[in-house]
Amino acid sequence: MGYWNGKKVLITGGAGFIGSHTAEILLAKNAEVSVIDTLENGNLNNLNSIVNDIEILKKDLRDFDSCVKASKNKDVVMNIAAMVGGIHFNEKHPALMLHENILINTNVLNAAKETNVERFLVVSSACVYPRNCSIPTPEEEGFKDHPEPTNFGYGWAKRIAEIQGMAYNKEYGMNVAIARPYNCYGPRDQFDPEKSHMIPAIIKRIFDNENPLVVWGSGEQSRSFIYVTDLAKGLVEVTEKYATADPVNLGSNEEIKIKDLVELIKKISGKSPSLKFDNTKPDGQPRRKCDDEKAIKILGFKTEISLKDGIKNMIEWYKQNILND
Repeated sequence: MGYWNGKKVLITGGAGFIGSHTAEILLAKNAEVSVIDTLENGNLNNLNSIVNDIEILKKDLRDFDSCVKASKNKDVVMNIAAMVGGIHFNEKHPALMLHENILINTNVLNAAKETNVERFLVVSSACVYPRNCSIPTPEEEGFKDHPEPTNFGYGWAKRIAEIQGMAYNKEYGMNVAIARPYNCYGPRDQFDPEKSHMIPAIIKRIFDNENPLVVWGSGEQSRSFIYVTDLAKGLVEVTEKYATADPVNLGSNEEIKIKDLVELIKKISGKSPSLKFDNTKPDGQPRRKCDDEKAIKILGFKTEISLKDGIKNMIEWYKQNILND
């Protein structure tokens, strides 16, 4: 029947963008799913299709006792919850990003240890990589130099989360999987201008009829994106197949310059604002491209949704669920 059949799984941040898609996949595999979320970033509407099939816990992961109660009698904990934000938010709040993300991971991991959870997923990030990393970037460079400066607090928090997972595996024998996702996008993403990432921010501003459309940086910087259902599938697979406290990149090997990404979003949206690139604002990491060889070899994992198709899906979702809400 498969690994997940009958497994009791706790998803932190389960009402959020990535967590809700992960919950849907696990239900399809006959897992018993509980989600815990503060609902600060999560949205119960994300769970509409499965709300009657899961347990929903509205608790704050910064409270250790809440984490312990939620972890009791669980077989697997997937720690997807995080404080996230775009380049502006990350630059402005490095201490906050560092503190909150370390606190969440520390509480959830320790609670899982205290309640003898069978398996734990650490969700790291490609933000652990340094500015001048190899392209495509192999997992071995995750602790090389400092993380990209515009992601300083978040990048270090995610490095520390990986170290915590490795340490708990070594000292307590916990089965820990470590995933390093690349830039994720898709339906249910965060469109709040203060916290949104690049693709949802651009979509919102295009449909808000901003003209000219001002884009941070030169537009020459590149990124590697992964569609949310591909990422959710990858998180499930790495948890099942590779709980060895060894990080695995999850991303597409597509690489696109930001100026080309904006043009693609414009074309799919059917709108044509003029573009202005603000060179007084940072580019962030110059290039980002996923080395997916390890995921292919160990998990048999490869992304299925192209960037073009993913953006089409996302824009359609945005129009139906936010623009016309």
